[in-house]
Amino acid sequence: MLELQNVNTFYGSIHALKDESITVKEGEIVTLIGSNGAGKTTTLSSIIGTKRIKSGSIKFMGEEISGRSPHEIVKRGIALSPEGRLVFPDLSVEENLRIGAYLRKDKSEIRKSYERVYGLFPRLAERKGQPAGTLSGGEQQMLAIGRAMMNDPKLLMLDEPSLGLAPNLVIMIFELIREIRKSGVTILLIEQNANMALHIADRGYVLETGYVKLSDSAANLSKNDAVRKAYLGG
Repeated sequence: MLELQNVNTFYGSIHALKDESITVKEGEIVTLIGSNGAGKTTTLSSIIGTKRIKSGSIKFMGEEISGRSPHEIVKRGIALSPEGRLVFPDLSVEENLRIGAYLRKDKSEIRKSYERVYGLFPRLAERKGQPAGTLSGGEQQMLAIGRAMMNDPKLLMLDEPSLGLAPNLVIMIFELIREIRKSGVTILLIEQNANMALHIADRGYVLETGYVKLSDSAANLSKNDAVRKAYLGG
């Protein structure tokens, strides 16, 4: 479904991604793990088109998408739930969700997306008229993911969905990620909680200073001594 080959991305003179090659197959949950500055968020920015790559190839559903604008990439079926949630605090839950469907014109299909999101996140349905800024951190995270789902994506990219959440909410968010995959959406996940990420993922990549250092099944990465020592608390 998604294939990055020898991708190089720069911030000025800083070489952020160095010949990065990753693949995501349809129906998978794939996770990228690594320390701050490893290139995880830059990978998502390069895929969605907010950061232009200098060289390499990014293909989605067999089509080259590098060099295309973000809205063209979103139209093709990729959505991003960004780090920090970035909801619009003065807009209602329903208005925030509507923004996620801004490229869609078919009102009946948009209604189906509302129903799908409210089915996944009943708490949002209970608060649909409430300003997003009054929601709890967990509810805002649900809203950020729901907003990304409003475009009916084939591939959903999640950047640090558990960041700043209490442990019970982290478990809930990861259960919801599983439910989203069951609904037919492929997921590319960046997550500081490497234990949880590897627990729900099929495969994973370990990034270090812009390089892919390891790639394997999530189960094998969980057992890898180097990965356990660096990212899983021993």
